[in-house]
Amino acid sequence: MKINEIFTSIQGETSFVGLPFTFVRLSGCNLRCSYCDTQYAYAEGTEYFLDTVIAEVNNRAVSRVVITGGEPLLQDETYILCSRLLDAGFTVLLETNGSILIKNIDPRVHRILDLKCPGSGMDKYMNLQNVDYLTMRDEIKLVISDRKDFEWALKILQEHQIQGRAHVLFSPVYGRLDPQELAAWILQGKLNVRLQLQIHRYIWPDKMRGV
Repeated sequence: MKINEIFTSIQGETSFVGLPFTFVRLSGCNLRCSYCDTQYAYAEGTEYFLDTVIAEVNNRAVSRVVITGGEPLLQDETYILCSRLLDAGFTVLLETNGSILIKNIDPRVHRILDLKCPGSGMDKYMNLQNVDYLTMRDEIKLVISDRKDFEWALKILQEHQIQGRAHVLFSPVYGRLDPQELAAWILQGKLNVRLQLQIHRYIWPDKMRGV
């Protein structure tokens, strides 16, 4: 499988925020979000055998793993990697962009479904059948660029009855939407969602890779 980077850092997002994780970032993505901060993963990478990836994760001696991208579900080996890491006793999170069905991912995985709002430019590629496969082990993330995105997110949550199926995260686009503004909208709307900041961007503001 083609890997862009493997590193250990603090988890900057999801309900696992703040905990040490080993990150396995796969190469390749089928979307081109307007705010993407990992464009280097579109094509850069090295081919690894699955055993080599697992050995590298083991050597880092951290019990939690994030499989991310790019879009990890573009590579068939991702499904096997998830299961083998779980069998080895790791907690596994998988971050996916919402365009590919998640139903065949090992049910023990914590699936982080990044549902793209219009501000990303990629909302038309979302496969909303994914909502049917969510469980309370999973999290759905909506990255908000502006008030239009916020209103769109509310509509999607209501139309697809997402709340109660999975944990819901609202995240402001770093540098585009003031977190205070998004916090105010959430409070004004009396929403039962989690405001999420990318804390790794605040800890390492000048570093893009390996965090």
